[in-house]
Amino acid sequence: MSFNTYFRLASYATIGAAALALFVAHGVGAWLAIAFALTTIIAWKLEGTRWQLSERGALAVILVSLPLFYFDWRILGPYLDIKFLENGQRAGVEVTVLGHLILFLSAVKLLQRKADRDWFFLYLISFFVVLLAAGLSTKPVFLLTLSVYLLCVLSTVVAFEIQKARRKAPATQTRILIAPDSTIFRKLSIQRWRRRYHETRRLPFVSIGLLLFIVVLALPFFLIAPRTRANALTSSGNGLAGIIGFSDRVRLGDIGLLKTSDEIVMHVRLEPGGAPLSRDLRWRGVALDEFTGREWIKSPAAQRFERKESDSGLFQVGTTEDLRRLTAQTFFVEPLDTPVLFGLPRIVALQGRLPFVRVDSEGSIQSRPHDQERAVYKVYSDTVTPEPGVLRADSLNYYVSAARYLALQDNLDPRIRATTKDVIARAGARNGYDAARAVESYLRDNYGYTLDLRAGGPDPLADFLFNVKEGHCEYFSTAMAVMLRTQGMATRVVSGFLPGQFNAAADAFTVRQSDAHSWVEVYFSETNSWVTFDPTPPAGRAPRARTGLAAQLSKYSEALDLMWFQYVIGYDKQEQRSLASSWQNRLFDLRRGAAVKFDQAGRAWPSAIRPLLLSLFALGAGIMIFLLALRIRRQGWRRGLKVWGFRTAAESSRVDFYERLTALLEKRGAKRPPHQTPLEFASLVEMSEALTITRAYNRVRYGAEKLSASERTQIELMLAELERMRNEN
Repeated sequence: MSFNTYFRLASYATIGAAALALFVAHGVGAWLAIAFALTTIIAWKLEGTRWQLSERGALAVILVSLPLFYFDWRILGPYLDIKFLENGQRAGVEVTVLGHLILFLSAVKLLQRKADRDWFFLYLISFFVVLLAAGLSTKPVFLLTLSVYLLCVLSTVVAFEIQKARRKAPATQTRILIAPDSTIFRKLSIQRWRRRYHETRRLPFVSIGLLLFIVVLALPFFLIAPRTRANALTSSGNGLAGIIGFSDRVRLGDIGLLKTSDEIVMHVRLEPGGAPLSRDLRWRGVALDEFTGREWIKSPAAQRFERKESDSGLFQVGTTEDLRRLTAQTFFVEPLDTPVLFGLPRIVALQGRLPFVRVDSEGSIQSRPHDQERAVYKVYSDTVTPEPGVLRADSLNYYVSAARYLALQDNLDPRIRATTKDVIARAGARNGYDAARAVESYLRDNYGYTLDLRAGGPDPLADFLFNVKEGHCEYFSTAMAVMLRTQGMATRVVSGFLPGQFNAAADAFTVRQSDAHSWVEVYFSETNSWVTFDPTPPAGRAPRARTGLAAQLSKYSEALDLMWFQYVIGYDKQEQRSLASSWQNRLFDLRRGAAVKFDQAGRAWPSAIRPLLLSLFALGAGIMIFLLALRIRRQGWRRGLKVWGFRTAAESSRVDFYERLTALLEKRGAKRPPHQTPLEFASLVEMSEALTITRAYNRVRYGAEKLSASERTQIELMLAELERMRNEN
């Protein structure tokens, strides 16, 4: 591959990598990306032909096309925005039109005859394309496209500078000492071509080395640099707009619609320490206290919110008897069109980049919606509940304020009350806790789980209990809550998520829409505690099985995505402190472990380690002496002692090459008498090489000139030719 071909290939790859980054970030659609790729191929084929656009022709094309972009912005833009722009992702019209315009300018420039300023303009456009892609994407795949772009742009910059330097090379750098038709000149040309070929092959590796150097140099600055709030131009994914079940009302059957989707909602990481956790984890979202017969809503009393703000990002929303009872969870939530914040019950405090939090009387916590960006926050929950013995002793004497948790609709089917009494009596329950467990077991054991919405009619709850006898989680939770209310027990229904599937690679739970769930909380007045009960059969609480190679690859992909979001997109001062503390602890453990090992090995040092080190040192010294002797034998003492072979600017004017010439001529029997000048001696020798080298010597010795790199190479080649001729004789 010639250098010019390499330069054009690197330049085109830079433009293509930038367009790829924009496509991966959903800045442009697939059809536009394919059209740009075809234009790039056509431009490559037309390079150096008369079919390329002139500078004026390219400018005319751009000016004529500007009205099309106005049409794209004012007419097509709003229509596309309603349809969810470019591959289903919501974005601003201006962002999409900007992506179209930038790619169009790049395509026109590629089709044009290009001078240095045109190449530079293309590189500048590619930079803005990648900058736009960075604002559109918060996924780790952007790191891959960015790495490809950086590698291409480094290769291009190096090649671009080399090409400019070649054009500006002074005459002294191309001066020749040998006739063009001579054998040595032809050998020199072949040698120069081979050197340039190998240099071209080394350029990609130079670019890779520069990229690694930049990454290593930039990583410490990334880890210690202060952060501000991250904000992408669009959402990081498709987004779960209007997610069902996490508003102020839930209709029977709504959560079943969620459970048909495997869309990821969030990742949850449990911090080590804290109180022991049960196996039945649940991420609590919204609690609803009023049942209308068809849906659960918040009563007016439950809609009273207490707003909390914090400059430090730590919001206290409750109390605990002992800090050791707290369990910390970190939530990485995808874009959701809901203000609800999740956590294990009972939430005591939250920490995160939240403008505010609002707490209602049911313990549900909200902040502002984040339908255009991911959210990360940490929750501290007191997960300790009273022992069953304490709950069995509770007399369930409620204050007037708890009346809303006992309310029933006027047209309640009387069979529900009768069935509940019968279930409790047959279980022999003599207290509220055992009664709740009896109803929970009755629903689990005697009803089936299904996502088919078959219960309906004017009274869907009665239809579920006495006719269909199959349903999904909110039917079971509604049935238990209403049945216990008929017996004077305060209840409410809670919507949230099951724990999901644990991803060992990410050390976190992956929670999907299919993990949406509903359960019951029963109030025990003497301990002032809400206790969780879940009447849904096990089939409705088990995570959906995900097996096979695709599932394994998905786990690693999710782990990479979580790491990217935590340490790149959501990396803030809190993460900086956490990472620094983690490194400090690891270094301390490493130093302590190393100290113990060195202390144990201290006595064995003189007898085992020292002889080994001395042997390695002797071996290394012997190798260096052998290589030095071999160099001296080949090139003589003066050149051989220059171990590394580097030349400085001062060395280019030295005349040691003439001393090598005279030494070679002496070995052939031609020694210069003291009365002869070097030029007279070279003329008598009758060797064109000797005469050429002597003339160069006179220029350096008496004319104070410096030999160019090309001249030094030619002299080295002539000396090598004389050495070969001497050996043949």
